Amino acid sequence: MNCSVNNAGRGERKHEQTVLRRSVEVEPILVPQQLTIDENLLVDPKLLFIGSKIGEGAHGKVYEGRYRDRIVAIKVLHRGSTSEERAALESRFAREVNMMSRVKHENLVKFIGACKDPLMVIVTELLPGMSLRKYLMSIRPNPLELLVAIKFALDIAHAMECLHANGIIHRDLKPDNLLLTENQKHVKLADFGLAREESVTEMMTAETGTYRWMAPELYSTVTLRQGEKKHYNNKVDVYSFGIVLWELLTNRMPFEGMSNLQAAYAAAFKQERPRLPEDISPDLAFVIQSCWVEDPNLRPTFSQIIRMLNSFLFKLSPPSPPIPDTDTNEAEASNGTMSELSVRTRGKFSFLRQLFNAKRTKNSQ
Repeated sequence: MNCSVNNAGRGERKHEQTVLRRSVEVEPILVPQQLTIDENLLVDPKLLFIGSKIGEGAHGKVYEGRYRDRIVAIKVLHRGSTSEERAALESRFAREVNMMSRVKHENLVKFIGACKDPLMVIVTELLPGMSLRKYLMSIRPNPLELLVAIKFALDIAHAMECLHANGIIHRDLKPDNLLLTENQKHVKLADFGLAREESVTEMMTAETGTYRWMAPELYSTVTLRQGEKKHYNNKVDVYSFGIVLWELLTNRMPFEGMSNLQAAYAAAFKQERPRLPEDISPDLAFVIQSCWVEDPNLRPTFSQIIRMLNSFLFKLSPPSPPIPDTDTNEAEASNGTMSELSVRTRGKFSFLRQLFNAKRTKNSQ
């Protein structure tokens, strides 16, 4: 998979809400630095036809539409009601366009173009499949087949690995922003509205509403070590991935029965996490728990996650052995090769476990 870059109790509830809000820093309303969009990325609005609405989020609405002779998805962003809001939203729009146009990967929704006037619009490929969230809800309470869940997880991990390799933190990884392909065999990551360059790591606002999947350090200062200045790094996406992987394996809502604020309080102040199924593979339990561990420095990279999931996938569905011929020596050689692969697979998990435990021991001293 190639990742290419285009250089162009009511009382208790009130207490939880009060404590949480005290720990949340809200972004100040400032006139942001003016960002520009490469003219080559702009499309002619006269060639855009906006059809029926297919989605809506905090920052805009998404429509099915047409650009030239192609069926596309058209995201129309809000303009804001004050000059400060407009400046902030225009800056976010330019940032999203620049990041989407810069990174290309088969598990990222393909960027087509954008226009600034008369509306702020982002045009992308239209995926005929539904969002991962809707798909999971459509089969609930049944879980996904294990093989399907792992393959979806690998698609997501590859997309995130590409973003991180290019210095981009998504910050909003959740099933709503993962779209299924038409054959429902793959997923693609969408919506860069909250994505940031790694050098820009301000805290999230209290109005984002996606606490169930968000790393605690995104909205709370509780997890900052003494003397640390930087609020977070790209490991916030790893935490979110751990929650999504848990959801893929269980087909349940994270922090079920809790409001968004209660979920945030439980994760940041009580270090609670969704309960793992009793019958989960120890290898998958290790992947999930290492992703959502409280200390971001202990979380694996997406490259490590991909290796762990591929190792598990190999054990789950190993390649068929070659058809033996009359030459016994060749058959023995083939069996030897399979054994070597199995040993290497176990070795990868062993190495990563040792690395994780060593980091945890070092940080606890």
